[in-house]
Amino acid sequence: MYAVIKTGGKQYRVAAGEKLKVEQIPADIGAEVVLDQVLFLSNGENVTMGAPLVAGATVTVKVVSHGRGDKIRIFKMRRRKHYRKTQGHRQNYTEIEILGITG
Repeated sequence: MYAVIKTGGKQYRVAAGEKLKVEQIPADIGAEVVLDQVLFLSNGENVTMGAPLVAGATVTVKVVSHGRGDKIRIFKMRRRKHYRKTQGHRQNYTEIEILGITG
């Protein structure tokens, strides 16, 4: 059984027992969170597509940790104009573990 969920403006294919990093969720470590934006649900031969969401379907996740991703460098330059700008960015993330899918 797997589902496609939407969180943080992105879509993820999830199954029970998986761990993945998503955009930061405001929850404590060890807390269980219910994600209700399920776009697609598959249980063997039974496939349910939402329009846009599957009614009554939820995914229960456990917050494992919070962290920050690798630093990326943003470099802008205009040639012959003596303009250079360097900037860095680290995105916050939450690592979650999928406990169960109901639908």
